[in-house]
Amino acid sequence: MSRRKKLINRTDIPQYQIEAIARCIMPDILAFYESEEGQREFAKWKEQREGSKREAETE
Repeated sequence: MSRRKKLINRTDIPQYQIEAIARCIMPDILAFYESEEGQREFAKWKEQREGSKREAETE
């Protein structure tokens, strides 16, 4: 059996409200990252992240 990861909510917002908002915006997030524009943005972000990692390693 797999265990659910314990959620950490350090806000005054109840967990059920956070989950309700997440359920509302998740389809839009998925649609963006499946689009061509989203794929380009993600690739650009990954390149920037790799560049930052390489800079940190050389210091």
